[in-house]
Amino acid sequence: MTTSPLFAPQTSSQSAPSEAFSGPRRTSALLTLFSLWLVIFFGSLFSPPLLDDADATHANAARNMATTGDLVTLKVNGIRYLEKAALPYWLDAISFRVFGFNAFAAHLPQALGVLLLALLGYHWSHRAYGERAAFYTGLSVLTSTGIFLFTRIYIPEVLLSLFICTALYCFLQALGENEEKSVLLGGATRGSVVENSAVFSPSLYAYAMWTALALAVLTKGLIGLVFPLGAAFFYLLVTGQWRSLRHLKPVSGLLLFFAIAAPWHILAGLRNTGGMNGHGFFWFYFVNEHFLRFLGKRYPKDYNKLPGYLFWSLHLVWLFPWSLFSPVAIVQGWRLRHQSVSTRSFPAKTTLLLAIYAALVLVFFSISTNQEYYTFPAYLALLTLIAVALVRSEAAYDEDGLLRRWITAAHAFYTLVGLASAGALAYGLWSSRNLPFVPDIGEMLAHRGVGDYTLSMSHFFDLTGPSFAALRLPASLAALAFAFGPAIAWRLRAKRLHLASTTAIALTSTVFLVAAHIALIRFSPMLSSENMARKIQQLEADHAIAPDSQIMLFGDQSYGSSIGFYLGRVVSLVDGRSSSMIFGSTFPDAPPIFLTHDDLVRDWGTGPRKVLFVPLERRDEVDHILGSRKILLAETSGKALFTDRPLDRPLSTGSSH
Repeated sequence: MTTSPLFAPQTSSQSAPSEAFSGPRRTSALLTLFSLWLVIFFGSLFSPPLLDDADATHANAARNMATTGDLVTLKVNGIRYLEKAALPYWLDAISFRVFGFNAFAAHLPQALGVLLLALLGYHWSHRAYGERAAFYTGLSVLTSTGIFLFTRIYIPEVLLSLFICTALYCFLQALGENEEKSVLLGGATRGSVVENSAVFSPSLYAYAMWTALALAVLTKGLIGLVFPLGAAFFYLLVTGQWRSLRHLKPVSGLLLFFAIAAPWHILAGLRNTGGMNGHGFFWFYFVNEHFLRFLGKRYPKDYNKLPGYLFWSLHLVWLFPWSLFSPVAIVQGWRLRHQSVSTRSFPAKTTLLLAIYAALVLVFFSISTNQEYYTFPAYLALLTLIAVALVRSEAAYDEDGLLRRWITAAHAFYTLVGLASAGALAYGLWSSRNLPFVPDIGEMLAHRGVGDYTLSMSHFFDLTGPSFAALRLPASLAALAFAFGPAIAWRLRAKRLHLASTTAIALTSTVFLVAAHIALIRFSPMLSSENMARKIQQLEADHAIAPDSQIMLFGDQSYGSSIGFYLGRVVSLVDGRSSSMIFGSTFPDAPPIFLTHDDLVRDWGTGPRKVLFVPLERRDEVDHILGSRKILLAETSGKALFTDRPLDRPLSTGSSH
């Protein structure tokens, strides 16, 4: 077989200044990446508070684990929550025991997952492609829009990505036999070939692979096995390395896998039987949450699917700004379409495996039901391939006119997008210059309910012009970054300062992501009900309401899941036996927290005091049911907190909402 020219040693005719090939030294590169992580991800752990819906719902499950010590059965608001795997909740339960019940502790495992994912990408790319590709891979992981956006809520995708990609790396290393690496893309000696000896023995890599697969399954179920094994199957099919299967320790490795992954699943099945129609954990978790969800027949159907054109095109947003260079990767891939993959080249093997894996994830979720973040596990593979293509294009910048034109086009488009974004932000700031700052941005939004808010990006459609009055600081930061960053990066590229140009793109994205986080804090009164929980705690501390008051939520618990988390107690649900609560509510030992409209009307004003949280979406309904029989305690972003009788004593000075 012939070696792909992408990885072939450089000839003398391709000579170029060393700047075009080298990257930062390992210490400098890692220090830079760690600093970016501190600014973007660690710095954002302290605020905003946990958000309603999935964020606080999952944190509630972990809080229950931390307080009860039950590490088998997930529970939310006292109800069995059987649709998720346990490992992310174990990690959060540990974090809660160490740091307390707060947003920092809830999101710390995710932030560490991002750091480890960036370091894995750096290490893998360094071994396969060299210093610069490794640095670019780490930069892209830390500064891409999707990775930042989809780690603002407590979902397991980043941990799943970490374990799957670790398994794939160990898979290649376990197959390796003193493979060689071309150092064209940033090695110490340009134009030479060096031995790519593994750090550990192939057997140890094989067992590490099976361990990572087990952790992936414990993170998000069977999908943690389907993707890596599917990628490995197609890789072996293409390369014909079936004889190397013995290096993967299939028998002893499988035993290790089951020893790690099976106990929790078995215990969860044994402890959770007798639910709806006699079903228990095994049916709900494996059949309903895996197979029926894939087919779009999951019960209950509380999700939407992205249209095909959005599913594919939005990846340009999730991988932004690095998706700007995806045409460069496509051009290089097209040129190599007739080339065979060398059985000796570790870079070629890495490229092939990453391409197969990314394609498998994307195609799978284009068929299945999906949310915007479902393809998160493919991000590292896609970003690595883009990083390698960018480095190779930088090396051939002066000799290859086609690649140079594509890179120039990418910078031109980035600059135009930047100027357009800066102009739009500047217009919004100017138009709202005479408006007072409004801390509750929810009052300024349209509340259009696009997709009934079942898509994670639905709230972006609620933005209005006056909302800029609450977004002046983040909008100003983003406008400055977009106005100057892309142009500076383009200028540096034109001067052949490639490393500086790519770093400028990363720094521009860093400023934008910091601005985006500040904007998220501004949105927190609308996206979180933590202030309502604090209001209840304040009223109890002032003896204005009794500690045994019945806390109630009108609608599904996801509307105000942060209330239950911050109060640390069970909240009664009126008309809330739906969504994630419905299956767990059918078990005979489910607590009596589900109330009907009739129950609310009958009990309102009798017995213990009632404190009712009402989301914006249900305000009209509650006004119709209770009329003037309710007393308003607090209101923010259209959400309200009512009680059924006057307060027990006047509020102390400074205690009013």
